[in-house]
Amino acid sequence: MPRPYDLSSMTALICFEAAARNASFKKAAQEMNVTPAAVSHQIKALEIDLGCSLFLRRSHGVELTEKGAFLFIAIQRGFEMISEAVTQIRDRPEKVDVTIRATTAVSSLWLTPKISAFWKIHPAITVSQIVSDVPGMTNRCDLSIHYGNPQENSVEIRNLFQDRIVALGTPDFATEHHITRVEDLLKTPLIHLSTEETDWTSWTDWFLALGHPVPTGRSFYVNNYMIALQAAQDDVGAVLGWDGLVENLMQEGRLVQLVPESIPSPATFHLKIHPRATSKARLFADWLVKST
Repeated sequence: MPRPYDLSSMTALICFEAAARNASFKKAAQEMNVTPAAVSHQIKALEIDLGCSLFLRRSHGVELTEKGAFLFIAIQRGFEMISEAVTQIRDRPEKVDVTIRATTAVSSLWLTPKISAFWKIHPAITVSQIVSDVPGMTNRCDLSIHYGNPQENSVEIRNLFQDRIVALGTPDFATEHHITRVEDLLKTPLIHLSTEETDWTSWTDWFLALGHPVPTGRSFYVNNYMIALQAAQDDVGAVLGWDGLVENLMQEGRLVQLVPESIPSPATFHLKIHPRATSKARLFADWLVKST
């Protein structure tokens, strides 16, 4: 995939700008807290990349060539615009009313559309997401979404939804592997989810719940549900789908239910309301539960 901007090394461009502004490699090095040799090396690499000389090396210092001056003006303009944008952002910090944590899959497939709908009703309330598949990190949020059986008695918990779990794949995958019955899946390539954050229902759990033995087909393991879904769309294997999460993928036909059988999810998706939650966070929590 081509880069969106035709740029040389940013380190080299920064060194060049400092040297051009100071008309000295030595002063540029002092400003950047590096050696003059390091500055010289970066600029030489930039000149090789561009195929032209940017400086005339003099005994008393350096002078810009015509092309060097042209580049210097362009870089200065760009840096000035960036500096202005950074200043404005720093001077106008965004006020966040509600912070909610969720996994990548829950955020992408379920939560983000919910937030968009909430903003149409409460446009003045700012909701920020912490998206992470790493366990923990709940001390900085008002709310967090989890899958599993709640264990914490000290945290207020609200149930969001409890899906049915279905076997998913592409239409081409179903045709290639002649899948019409649950038994056909036992020797079919399967995508397994392995993650520390959530006790996701496994293929073994799914087959056993339907009264079938452990699958023996080729296995493909990932630790991120979004990657698992993408792998299924790429025909790597079949994947388990929580129908409430993957509803849009099924409606669009990117993944289809491979067999009629399904099982109820043994665990719920639930919302934890942490002690730091504000009244606005609780308003959002109430709305989220009611809209599910």
